[in-house]
Amino acid sequence: MTGNKTILSAFDMALYDILGKRADLPLYALLAGSKRTLITDRTIGIDTPGKMVEEAIAYKEQGIPAIKVKLGTTVAEDIERIRHIRAALGPQIPLRIDANQGWDRIGALQALRGMEDKGIQYCEQPVAAWDFESMRMIALETTIPIMADESLFDEHDAYKLIAGAACDCLNIKLAKSGGIHVALKINAIAEAAGMWCMIGCMSETRLGLTAAAHLAAARPNIRYTDLDSAHLLTLDPVIGGMTYGAGGTIELPNSPGLGTTIDPSFLASLESFVVE
Repeated sequence: MTGNKTILSAFDMALYDILGKRADLPLYALLAGSKRTLITDRTIGIDTPGKMVEEAIAYKEQGIPAIKVKLGTTVAEDIERIRHIRAALGPQIPLRIDANQGWDRIGALQALRGMEDKGIQYCEQPVAAWDFESMRMIALETTIPIMADESLFDEHDAYKLIAGAACDCLNIKLAKSGGIHVALKINAIAEAAGMWCMIGCMSETRLGLTAAAHLAAARPNIRYTDLDSAHLLTLDPVIGGMTYGAGGTIELPNSPGLGTTIDPSFLASLESFVVE
């Protein structure tokens, strides 16, 4: 990750965990928030329309309240994917789409205009991270809210995105911002500008996701959570922490700090070395 943000976020989470334990407060309370039930979406990767529909239906049957769909190939293929998924799900479940910088300005406008009647809640990063001007034009020319993701690392990016009217909302990821300290600054700038945020994730264990969930619970301006990556992992070495419930719910622990640790037997199985 650019600028070693991911390792910085690990140290940041550890320090907040220590502070919460010293204060005998769960992290959400340490951040002057209150415990609230969060709800995550589930993500569908790029595949054939048929396989993506199967996954979408499975999530609907599990009671998942919103589904995120990865896109960013050709305009025609992406519109077709969304058309099939929406037809299979019916009109009620919101769809969130993530192009991961996969379109150019013209393609993004064509794709989003072709999806405007498909109940799209927002579109993440339709064009290249550096292309703020295209993001601004796209945000002006479509009714689908545009969310900055790869364009946003820190509070300086947040200021430039908002000042330039390049997006409608921000996706905060602790592994991308360098941790909670910077994430709080990003959210504060967005809140001051009247813009809402979402907490997202990389491919993380429940340890990292727990820190993100504490932050989301503590800040009402963080409207949505996209914290489903632990479902993709074969092993779960995390003890305590956030837990997944029915219908995409996320419950936080009441214990001090993050309220989680790593299974000692798992740690013992890893290669280790000492730096002197």
